[in-house]
Amino acid sequence: MSFKQPHHPSSEILKKYADVLVNFALGGGKGIKKGEVVRVMSSESGKRLFTSVCNAIVMSGGHVISNYSPDDEQGDKRRAESFTRFFYEHAQPHQITFFPKKYLKGMAEQIDHSVYILADADPRALQGVDPKKIMQRGKTLKPFKDWLNRKEWAGKFTWTIAMYGTPAMAREAGLSEREYWQQIIKACFLDQKNPIAKWKQVYREIEKYRSRLNKLSPKIDKLHAVGRDMDIWYTLGEKRAWHAGSGRNIPSFEIFTSPDWRGTNGWIRVNQPLYRYGNKVTGIELWFKDGLVVKSKAKTNEKLLKEMIATPGANKIGEYSLTDKRHSRITKFMAETLFDENMGGPYGNSHIALGMSYRDTYAGDVSKLTDKEAKRLGFNDSSVHTDVVSTTNRTVTAHLKNGSKKVIYKNGMFVL
Repeated sequence: MSFKQPHHPSSEILKKYADVLVNFALGGGKGIKKGEVVRVMSSESGKRLFTSVCNAIVMSGGHVISNYSPDDEQGDKRRAESFTRFFYEHAQPHQITFFPKKYLKGMAEQIDHSVYILADADPRALQGVDPKKIMQRGKTLKPFKDWLNRKEWAGKFTWTIAMYGTPAMAREAGLSEREYWQQIIKACFLDQKNPIAKWKQVYREIEKYRSRLNKLSPKIDKLHAVGRDMDIWYTLGEKRAWHAGSGRNIPSFEIFTSPDWRGTNGWIRVNQPLYRYGNKVTGIELWFKDGLVVKSKAKTNEKLLKEMIATPGANKIGEYSLTDKRHSRITKFMAETLFDENMGGPYGNSHIALGMSYRDTYAGDVSKLTDKEAKRLGFNDSSVHTDVVSTTNRTVTAHLKNGSKKVIYKNGMFVL
């Protein structure tokens, strides 16, 4: 009997990967400084990258706070159930709503950066779990996110997310492990002699379009995205900026903003599956009226989609994003939002997020933006932020305040 050997990236690739995360992605493209504290989170499937990242932090003079956890896998007769699944199946209401305030407050105050490594041993580990419990747990932990957000807005915290491909993730995407890792390596420029130099070059190219969008933004009233899968209007809103290339997420090629949620009208059909809470949601369609989702449906796991939208603030838009196909080297579906929302391919991609807005897209000093003013400007608040991605062709036209129009995106490219 012969056994197929698993595919593992080389130590050299992982060293480059860790270097990009620690010495480029964190610190907004500048890397960490001596003495700074970095929280590193991973499950056991990502152990090799986790180790490389921790080592890179040590070599850069930083301190590591480790959050290394067992894999989440559905239990069966051959193996124990995951703690996460067991928790949601058996926890009582007082346990679901438990918030370790002192511990998490101390964590938020202590860390300067965080690295989260996605590595799913079983992407469907939570399949069938009551989505209401998952949403409630998210609402319970929201204050921790809020503390970190405020620290980030003050320029005192940065984060990044990366992915370590597993056999199960590759299977979910319909790829071999080798094919899956080739996408990761290409997308993150790990096949380059100096990946960080390449990232900086690409971000300089993306910055040209971001700068042009920001120059145009004060003149924009609405954006109209039209294609066979969408006919939808967005109100950009007052004091909005477009962001890109901050190091948050590796890889990231998108240019995005958080529109005024109140001006969203129309419909969108999403051709990429959504993976959330151990479930695969396909065939998502959303209808908006005056900023609210008034109708939603999905071919699979529609109940989960509707429970998510029922979460406070999740029936409103929090982000609008476009990726230019000339920048992204991702050409295949990866069954993971981190990569799928940055897909290149023939038409690039566009995605919206339901839920929390990115307040740092405020065109001003976000550290001085009050909750009251953010609400007035149409920034949305929620415990969730769920990206849904479309890779079909679309044309995006800016309708300017003076009554004129300007196409900003067509055939998968910015045309500014």
